[in-house]
Amino acid sequence: MADPRSAGAPTVLRVVLGKRLQDLREKAGLSFERAAAALDVTHATIRRMEKAEVGLKLPYVEKLLATYGVTDEAEIEGFLSLAREANRPGWWHRFRDVLPEWFSAFVSLESEANLIRSYQPHYVPGLLQTEDYAAAVLRAGMPHAAPADVDRIVALRMERQALLTRDNAPMLWSVMDETVLRRPIGGPKVMHDQISRLMEATELPNVRLQVMPFAAGPHPAMYGPFHIFRFPIPELPDIAYAESLVGAVYFDQRNDVSQYLEALDRMCAQAAPAHATEAILGGFRKEI
Repeated sequence: MADPRSAGAPTVLRVVLGKRLQDLREKAGLSFERAAAALDVTHATIRRMEKAEVGLKLPYVEKLLATYGVTDEAEIEGFLSLAREANRPGWWHRFRDVLPEWFSAFVSLESEANLIRSYQPHYVPGLLQTEDYAAAVLRAGMPHAAPADVDRIVALRMERQALLTRDNAPMLWSVMDETVLRRPIGGPKVMHDQISRLMEATELPNVRLQVMPFAAGPHPAMYGPFHIFRFPIPELPDIAYAESLVGAVYFDQRNDVSQYLEALDRMCAQAAPAHATEAILGGFRKEI
């Protein structure tokens, strides 16, 4: 996948169109150099278009389609229409003043996925956080941020949550470490309300939560949190996401993603079953 730190983090649609351009070039039997010659650009430009590292200039796209032997006018116009859409900023663009480019890519993936799986060893999943809990987490993680910036990021996080109740909402399946429920964030009331929010979420048909108890012992993902995104788009493979203090890494190679999938599958088998989660959460809430 494109480097999420590059200028203008790609939307999912731009990634898909880049892969389609690659497929057309390869089916036409053309090298990067021959495709680049048609545009009078370097081969690196073609590579960056296919990897969604740059926006799709419509004259370039139209010329490439002709070079690759695409002659059907409806197909050409359909591709150009999608390219126009792909070049439009996502709804989260208005938060660009506080949103790092590497996380813009995450929001794009999250918005288009039909399955979101994750392991959370420290905090409640962002899509299920209450406003007060989110603010407390962000203040702890961004001690030098201006209060107004924290408020903006909280607002973004709350807006992201709308995808769980939209039409064709994705499936969210998350494993939380017991630490998540025991670490006091924001004080007793904030934690009480947050656990109540999680209990409500377990009633949603598209949300599955599991708790990994301390008693379960070691598990395959003790190194840190991660997400896996799956899409209803044939051209787009599963993508794994791992975050650090200063950025993130996105994996879309089958061998890499399969290791994350295997680890998460093993953890789901090791964690308490989803049907027990509401009772487990209720027990923790009584302790607050």
